[in-house]
Parts: sequence; structure tokens; C-alpha cells
Amino acid sequence: MFAVEMTDVTGWETAVLEGGPADGVRMKVSGRPRVIQVTYPCRIEASPPGVRAEAVYLYRRDYTVNDEPLRYGFDVASP
Repeated sequence: MFAVEMTDVTGWETAVLEGGPADGVRMKVSGRPRVIQVTYPCRIEASPPGVRAEAVYLYRRDYTVNDEPLRYGFDVASP
């Protein structure tokens, strides 16, 4: 998992993901990112060595929550 789009807040805060495939996952984030990207490996059949595929899911920060744990909701329109 990795965070994108940093803001001015510093330090580590607890965040929780809501909905989607990573529902309930708790993590520490720095800078209150606007978006969290979650990836899951996919099984590949008959592929060249080194090829891999991952499913990508996006979680967007809930700006109504200002205290820990920060909340990130599953974006159903994610790629």
C-alpha cells in the first residue's frame, strides 16, 4: 500500500479503510494523503518470466473526520 497527494499535516496518524476489498485495514499515514492506493496480486497463467499483474483499488479521505482514526472510503469508480 502506498499514499499519494500529501498535505501540510506532519507526523504519523492512524487511518482505517472502509468498504471494498481492504475493508477494516488499519495503517499509519503521514501528511493526511487524499488518496490511498491498495494493490492485490493477480494470478497469471502462461506468462513470460518476471511478468506480474496487480488489481488496483483507491480509497479517498473522508474530510469530515479530523481526529484519529482518519477514514478512507472505497472509491467504487476506481480503475
